Amino acid sequence: MKPSHEFTIRLSPLVFPLVAVCLAGCHKSGHHSPVIDVLGSYFPAWMICIVSGLALTLISRLLLIALKLDESLYPAPLVYPCLMVVFTLATWLAFFQN
Repeated sequence: MKPSHEFTIRLSPLVFPLVAVCLAGCHKSGHHSPVIDVLGSYFPAWMICIVSGLALTLISRLLLIALKLDESLYPAPLVYPCLMVVFTLATWLAFFQN
């Protein structure tokens, strides 16, 4: 008597729609990611937005220290990353909203 090494794989009916949704962004379309030409090299726009968000956060921190409002921000390790996210998203919306 021979042992049976037969495998049967049953896929859920939800696998195929899930794969179709995941691959939906892979088709060719007229849309592309926004890029910025900086000295002949193309940078993704999100990188520029992150750098500007960081710069604006550092400027706002210096301004808050100069106005002596820095002590009243609690918790500071949470406030400054949130400021960076706000400035980054605001830059994205201001320049790349389409």
